[in-house]
Amino acid sequence: MKYSARYAQIETLKTPCLVIGLHEGRRGDEALEALDRAGGGRLGRILRQGDFKGCAGETQLLYDLEGLGARRLMLLGLGKRKDFGARTFAKAVNKAVSALQKANLSQAALLVPEGDDSYALVREAVLAAAEALYRFDDCKSEADSPKKPLRQLHFLTRDRRHLRRMQKACAHGQAMAAGTALAKDLANLPGNICTPAYLADQARKLARGKRKLKVSVLEEKDMQKLGMGALLSVSRGSRQPAKLIVLEYRGGKTGSRPVALIGKGLTFDAGGISIKPAQAMDEMKYDMCGAASVLGTLAACVELELPINVVGVIPSSENLPDGDANKPGDIVTSMSGKTIEVLNTDAEGRLILCDALTYTERFKPAAVIDIATLTGACIVALGHQASGLMANDERLAEEIKQASEASNDRVWQLPLWDEYREQLKSNFADIANIGGRAAGTITAAAFLSHFTESFKWAHLDIAGTAWRSGNNKGATGRPVPLLTQFLMKRCKVVD
Repeated sequence: MKYSARYAQIETLKTPCLVIGLHEGRRGDEALEALDRAGGGRLGRILRQGDFKGCAGETQLLYDLEGLGARRLMLLGLGKRKDFGARTFAKAVNKAVSALQKANLSQAALLVPEGDDSYALVREAVLAAAEALYRFDDCKSEADSPKKPLRQLHFLTRDRRHLRRMQKACAHGQAMAAGTALAKDLANLPGNICTPAYLADQARKLARGKRKLKVSVLEEKDMQKLGMGALLSVSRGSRQPAKLIVLEYRGGKTGSRPVALIGKGLTFDAGGISIKPAQAMDEMKYDMCGAASVLGTLAACVELELPINVVGVIPSSENLPDGDANKPGDIVTSMSGKTIEVLNTDAEGRLILCDALTYTERFKPAAVIDIATLTGACIVALGHQASGLMANDERLAEEIKQASEASNDRVWQLPLWDEYREQLKSNFADIANIGGRAAGTITAAAFLSHFTESFKWAHLDIAGTAWRSGNNKGATGRPVPLLTQFLMKRCKVVD
């Protein structure tokens, strides 16, 4: 799918379909009035019949409007003008693109509502269009793809002053959408295909031919030499060897400290000896969505050639029951030297992440963000709308919250007070890997905080936002938009 921005006289523009958004009430809309005049008043007469209300996401396709260059005109409802913004526009565009796809149109043009936020409107519209068009049929014998897919969407403006911002938004949105699609594709693959070795191969594939991106993969023997006893303890129950995947994107100045992104890469999590219930266990293939989001974000960095240094670290393993698997009560030694009592083998994500956090110290990062489908408790706390955010640095947390608002990829900050560490005390080791039912999301982050004392760090719990269940089951690709926005703001590519 290609997206572009252009200036156009919409009355004479030749296109298979022109999409124009209308608010409820429709008074004083200059674009609508211009189209109505060009069509001899017929458009106004159609609207006065009252079939089209302008409700958010409502669509109506009109044909044979004489006097217009477009062969079809799609009316798109934008809802109440007072409620309008990038989020509501994106939802409406998602509906419009779905309707265009069903109409077997290969290209269309969409008039962007006038306003000072044209960049945000277009970028969110690109992401919404990509979401509407996304399909995952890699594992089907016959692809369920449209006969004539939508291949081009042009965003139009009647004011040349907006054109440069809109063109920039198209480029940024397309890179974000590509990174999000990569994260979705990896996460939607089944665990028998997307293994730790497969993730490592995809990282190498991403770096192939990219001068600024370097990938290295640590094998289990390498991790043993480094003393990664926590990470390696998780993979003991699996026939698939663990991998530590390291991506180094060098887009910034030589020697400038990188931002490190650490993604939890459990390619399947049965819970180990503390085995999960059978219901919906298939969705535990999504326990590597943190890893997928790191790969997707690095893909966006490469496409945009962001002037910043970024390190991606992906600890990857399976967590399965086996005669050699971790047992409740086992004590393992992490790379940091801290000993951990494994009270629940299903709290394994923090075991692989803690060694990855310690490993990341060698890059002297300016900031570290780990991304993990870490706790079901986060879904209880925040549902599926927002990812949980915890941090040991308030300025970093504020940066992430601002990126969240700008990308419409929401987070909500939870406290990380020292008192929560009390729940992780162990009679037999330095620290326990669980802290009981109370504040499960926070105590998981408190566990990780023991391994982050040498750098600024934030933790994103994406257990509620990384995928959808039910009839629309599938990965969301979050938080690729949030992370990409965060990096773009850090290197001043966006304001």
